[in-house]
Amino acid sequence: MEAFEAEFAAYCAVPHAIGVASGTDAVLLALKGLGIGTADEVITVAHTAVATVTAIELAGATPVLVDIDPLTYTIDPAAVEAAISPRTKAIVAVHLYGHPADLEPLQAIAQRHKLALVEDCAQAHGAKYKGQRVGSIGDVAAFSFYPTKNLGAMGDGGLIATRHADVAERVRWLRQYGWQERYISALSGYNSRLDELQAAILRVKLTALETNNAQRRAHAAEYGRLLAPTGWQLPTVAPHAEHVFHLYVIQTEGRDALAEKLRQQGWARPFITPSPSICNPLTPIWATKWAVCP
Repeated sequence: MEAFEAEFAAYCAVPHAIGVASGTDAVLLALKGLGIGTADEVITVAHTAVATVTAIELAGATPVLVDIDPLTYTIDPAAVEAAISPRTKAIVAVHLYGHPADLEPLQAIAQRHKLALVEDCAQAHGAKYKGQRVGSIGDVAAFSFYPTKNLGAMGDGGLIATRHADVAERVRWLRQYGWQERYISALSGYNSRLDELQAAILRVKLTALETNNAQRRAHAAEYGRLLAPTGWQLPTVAPHAEHVFHLYVIQTEGRDALAEKLRQQGWARPFITPSPSICNPLTPIWATKWAVCP
C-alpha cells in the first residue's frame, strides 16, 4: 500500500497520500482530519453522488447544499458565497463527471472566510484545472477507486491527498482506530484501510491512466462531432478545465423517446434520470455509455 500511496502522491504532485477503504471514507476522514464535526456546517453541491453528503453527515457536520453551473454541472462559487454562515467550516467542491470545479474563486472565498477547501475527486482522476492536477489544489482531496471509476480497483478503495503534514498525520491515525502507536488509541478512529491487493492492482492501472483518459477525451470529441446536429445539450468543457469524461452526459427534451429508440436499436441501456433536474453520476459503465437527462 505504501508504494501505491507514494506513486499516487507523485502523480498528483502532493507530498502526502493516505489509502483508505472507500471514497466515502475518504471524504469523511478528510473532514475529520481537518477537525470538522458536530455543530459545523459544510457547503457542497446538491448535484452529486449521495456519498458526498453521507460523508459530511457521518462526520457529524450539517451539509448545506447549493446549486451548480448549468453548463459544467459543478458547484457555483456565487452560490457558495451566499450560503456561508458563522457555522461554516469547509467547502466540498465536487469535480463531477470528470470536469473540474472552478477552484480559483472557491479558493478566494475559502481564504476570505477562513474555510477549508476539500476536493471530491471521485470522478476526476487525472483531470486538470488551469494545468494543475485536481487533488493538489485544495487543502485536502478525496478519491474513490470503486471499479467504475477512471482509476478503479477490483473492489472498494479510496485515498486522501493533501499538502498539509498535520492533516495527513491525523488521517493516518483515524483510518486505523486512532492508533498513534500499535494498540494505543489516542483518539476515536475507524477501520478504514486500503487493502494490499487493491493497492497492487491500482499500482498497475495507474500506469495506464493517462492513456485511458486521452482515449476518453478522443471518444468524447467523436461523440460531439456526431451528435452536433441533434440539438441536444452536449458536455461543455470550460476554458480552465481538462476533462477526463468519467461520464458523457447529454440533456434533451425528448428523453423518453430517445431512450426507447436506443433500446429498439440494441444500444446498451441508457440511464434515465427520475428527476428533471438531476443526472445520476454513478451509472455503471457495464450498463450504459449514456446518461440521458431531460
